[in-house]
Amino acid sequence: MRTRPFPSRKLYDGEELWELAEALRSQTLFRYTGSKVRRFEEEFASYFGVKYACASTSGTAAIHTAVAMVNPDPGDEIITSPITDMGTVAPIIYQNAIPIFADVGEDYNLDPESVEANVTERTRAIIVVHLFGNPARMDEIMEVARRHNITVIEDCAQAYLAEYKGRLCGTIGHIGCFSLQGSKHITTGEGGMTITDDPELAKRGAMFTDKGWDRSKEGPRVYPFLGLNYRMTELQGAVGLAQLKKLRGVVERRRKLAGMLNERLGDVEGVKPQPVAEGNKCSYWQYAFTIDKDKGVPAAKFVEVLRREGIPANAGYIGKPIFLSQEALRDKRTFGRSSHPFDYPGVRKVRYEEGICPNCEDILNRMVLLPFNEEFTEEDVDDLAEGVRKAAEELF
Repeated sequence: MRTRPFPSRKLYDGEELWELAEALRSQTLFRYTGSKVRRFEEEFASYFGVKYACASTSGTAAIHTAVAMVNPDPGDEIITSPITDMGTVAPIIYQNAIPIFADVGEDYNLDPESVEANVTERTRAIIVVHLFGNPARMDEIMEVARRHNITVIEDCAQAYLAEYKGRLCGTIGHIGCFSLQGSKHITTGEGGMTITDDPELAKRGAMFTDKGWDRSKEGPRVYPFLGLNYRMTELQGAVGLAQLKKLRGVVERRRKLAGMLNERLGDVEGVKPQPVAEGNKCSYWQYAFTIDKDKGVPAAKFVEVLRREGIPANAGYIGKPIFLSQEALRDKRTFGRSSHPFDYPGVRKVRYEEGICPNCEDILNRMVLLPFNEEFTEEDVDDLAEGVRKAAEELF
């Protein structure tokens, strides 16, 4: 049905070139002697209406920075989603904490009841993933956190300008994290940003990305705690400044296209787009739908037909829950020949196996992702919808 490729993204133009040239002319690309990264942090914080933003080298680093802000003790637990990238999970282990996976609801995001059921006296934080830019059920999750005095970290790698009941995702919990990797709404190639309104958390985050160095102290260097070098360069900061100006247009265009696609798929039997709760706004990093259970058709079969029709779709996003996809996590083979932190004294034994998040497994088996970006036209949307319709008619 579709014989030509879908449009690729047009990411950069003269704005980025101008900022990059200015950075190069300054003769310094180090963030603490230049101005681009500092300005990017300030403008990012202002854009999201928060007091502090801390730039870093990747979305994974942004989450690692957030976990370091929380400062868990070895063996403490952090609850997160089983449908996510390893960048959400690796920082937990590298800070010697234990990832605990709650199940997801029909929106593919954390189920607050499952989160509550997984809370223990060792739970220090919840990392909420707003999958594909669709806001999770934040009121209920924040209520769980308040009852148990737990910090909430929002993983907004895919959720720029996603709105939950009028509030921007990333500003509802205690800490918000964003990715600037090449596929995200805005990108510096690689990069990350961690935001908060808490001055103590912000100071700790800034120091953590600078090897733990307290630059406010004069005289001999002072490193109060262990940190890493996650410093963003002036080149990334320069590109970020230009990209930030384009963010709203990118998200608005994606919402418009997704609205068209939702309308066209509304009467296709057996297909259910990712549900967005009333009052929320999704930013559509990817466009996903599930196949109804009663059709008995796996996503892989549906995708096979779509690809035959010229629609380069994908099945199941990560395929399996992240704790089954990552061998070191699944088998608890971490540092050298050890299982640290899983073998730390007093740590409860956790299982990473099939069946612990059944709804997650079911959704991944029925999930289809369509090609999608802001460069698509209405004709491209029509072709996507027609491809899905033809596949449904053939298979159902």
